[in-house]
Amino acid sequence: MQRAASRILLASSNSGKLREFQALARDLPSSVEVRALPGIETLPEFHEDSPTFGENALGKALHYSRHTAEPVFCDDSGLVVPALGGRPGVHSARYAGANANNEQRIEKLLRELGGKSGRERQAHFVCVIALARQGQAAAVVSERVDGVLLEAPRGSGGFGYDPVFYFVELNRTFAELSPEEKNRYSHRGKAFRRLLAALPGML
Repeated sequence: MQRAASRILLASSNSGKLREFQALARDLPSSVEVRALPGIETLPEFHEDSPTFGENALGKALHYSRHTAEPVFCDDSGLVVPALGGRPGVHSARYAGANANNEQRIEKLLRELGGKSGRERQAHFVCVIALARQGQAAAVVSERVDGVLLEAPRGSGGFGYDPVFYFVELNRTFAELSPEEKNRYSHRGKAFRRLLAALPGML
């Protein structure tokens, strides 16, 4: 008898992340279905104020998993620039202020990188994904992808810092990749595949 698909809930209001995770689940030989955590906007908010991606991801997963009987996963991801002391790092989404948009965040990043070249423009995306069930941690996985930051945005796809993140292996920015290419190479795609590999026997 074929096993029914397991369902895991993403605790995030970021529609771009939800689409990426759903596409990854469809493209992989797994029986996992990804859905958004229902009513997340009405639940008490988790404040991401920890100093590491791992602590933020696990804290979010534990927090939101207490509001449903189904397994909940969360990710914390961001851009790390060694030449900027690791910034924007865990503050990637709030780098230019709580209400800033992607263009404003990129503008601040490029301003801080002004005058830097070569190795000083190297950067990497980090993604940590945590899975929890009813307040109990089940899995924590992480991945990264390396690139170089351009001096101006290129491409119209993706979101966040994708337009200035140049992926040397494909000679394009993440915003110039197709969704399928990005899912194959991105930090989030690699981390999610690691999570799915750990799920059998856990759900």
